[in-house]
Formats: sequence, structure tokens, C-alpha cells
Amino acid sequence: MDIDAFVAAHRSEWNRLEHLVRRAARPRRLADTEVAEIVTLYQRAATHLSIVQTRSPDPQLVGRLSRLVAQSRSVVAGSHAPAWRQLVTFFTTTFPAVVYRTRGWWIGAAVGSLLVALALGIWIDTHPGVQRSLLPPEEVRQLVNSRFSNYYREHPAHDFAAQVWTNNVWVSAQVLVGGLTLGLLTLWALYANAANLGVAGGYMVAAGKGGEFFGLITPHGLLELTAVFIAAGAGLRLGWTIVDPGPRSRPQALAEEGRSTVTIALGLIVVLAVSGAIEAFVTPSPLPTWLRVGIGAVVELAFLTYIVVLGRRAVRAGETGDLDVTLRGDVAPVAG
Repeated sequence: MDIDAFVAAHRSEWNRLEHLVRRAARPRRLADTEVAEIVTLYQRAATHLSIVQTRSPDPQLVGRLSRLVAQSRSVVAGSHAPAWRQLVTFFTTTFPAVVYRTRGWWIGAAVGSLLVALALGIWIDTHPGVQRSLLPPEEVRQLVNSRFSNYYREHPAHDFAAQVWTNNVWVSAQVLVGGLTLGLLTLWALYANAANLGVAGGYMVAAGKGGEFFGLITPHGLLELTAVFIAAGAGLRLGWTIVDPGPRSRPQALAEEGRSTVTIALGLIVVLAVSGAIEAFVTPSPLPTWLRVGIGAVVELAFLTYIVVLGRRAVRAGETGDLDVTLRGDVAPVAG
């Protein structure tokens, strides 16, 4: 490697980084754009140091870059925003951005799952022979007369909310992690979830209790299923990234999509907590059916509006849902 040419190509970046490091020593002197710039230049300087040490270990240059990287790391490590601000940024920018960015995948998962559930429900409702072959008559009577509705009322609300939240987080984790199996486990989990919904609905409608079924499933089911579909969309996208990473290298693509998947998982923990609370406190409540369904519809509309408005704004501003640059490591791609 021509060390003189390398120094000439990158000297201006190092000088700029040194200038920013000196300014950072003075309180309240760095603007937000300069903080982002110092992180980027720090990553590039770390890569430059690695290149020099590997290809042409010039002692003077190694010493200068080592000091610069160490000073920059101190500035970057000390520039994190307060935890509360990071939390606000996560829920107003990072999470809605990655959900909005993957909307094609989770909308597709939603449409496919609901079509499967609808087809199974209609098939069971319109074919008495199928009803008899799937479940014994006594089990069917228990399901439509008591078991389905009692499920929402047989436990104290706070215990039931915790149980529902745990179960929904587990289902979402399955469809998320299923992306690592090229999406096959995700598709299977989606089918199983849709089949359970369709079979229960088919038996209830066939027994003339369609109103009760939809009155109980809709208040919490709108948000709950949306969360599962979002998780499934992230899992399917991750699986497709393994097959086709696009212009990125496969390790880079998997790292980026994997971090975005973690972002979705963290955000859905809160979303599923909300749907669990609705299922425990609203679904089995004595409120009129129209009000219970209305509460679920309002919450679902609010969530979708939140994703579209804040997510679209964040994506247009360049947000991807990936981790903050200060948390991604010290190496940045550069031209040799």
C-alpha cells in the first residue's frame, strides 16, 4: 500500500475528526449533526488504523491514529442521550420506521392468514360432515356453549392478562425467529394460528353464535393479530434476506435485518401488552358488544395511524430501524 497516497486521501477526515474532538471537550459546543459526524469519522478512523496496522505499519501514523481513535471513542462513549430520551426516540422514530418499512411483508402475511382462516371457517360452517370428523359432538357442544366464552372469564383479569401476554409474545417470537429457517417456521406458525381462528369461528357460526364469536374476538383480536402479522412479516423478510441479500453482502444484510428484527420484537412487547390488557379487561366485561368492539377498533386505528404517520416521516428522514450508529461497532467501509 502506498502510505503517502493513503495519508493524502484521508488526511482531511482525520483533521476534521481532531477538530471535532477538541470542540467536544467544551460543554455544549457540538450540534446534533456534528455528533453524528464525529461518530461516522470515528468509525472510519478505526478502519483506517486497522488497514495501516495490517498492510503498512508505519509507527508514526499508527501512533497518531491510535490516539485519535482513543480520543474519539471517549467522546462517542460519553455522548449517549439519557435513557428516557432514547426510549422516546425508539417509540417515535425507530420502531414505527422499521414497521412502516416492512409493511409489504406484514400486510401480505395478514391477507394470507385471514384468507386461510376465512376459507377454513366457511368450509367447516357449510360441511356438517367435516364438523363431525374434526371434533366429537360432545366437544363441539362444550366449545360453542361454554368453553369459548368462558376462556375469557375463568381467571382473574390481571392473571389472565399476564397469561395472554406471555402466550402472544411466544407466538410472535416463533414467527420472528422462524425467519432463520428461510421463513418456513414462520409460515407454519402463521398457518397454525389462522387454522385455530378459522376452526373456532366455523363451529361458532355453524351453531348460530357468530355474533358471540366476533363480539369476543374482535376487541383484542384486531391489535393482537396485527402484532403477530408484523412479527411474521419481519420473520419472512429476514428469511428472504438469507436467500437474496440484494446489493449488500449476505453477512451485512443479515446483520442489518437482524438488528431491525430485534427492534420490532422490542416494540411488539409493548403492543402485545396493550392487546393483552384489552383481552383481559375489555373483552369479558359487561359492556355492550358495540362498545367493546368499538374500543378495539379505536385502538387498532390509533396504532395503524401511529405507524403510518410517524413511520413514513421517519423513513423519509432516512431512518431504517437499525441500531444507533454508536452501537454498531467500530468498523466502517472505506476505499483503500
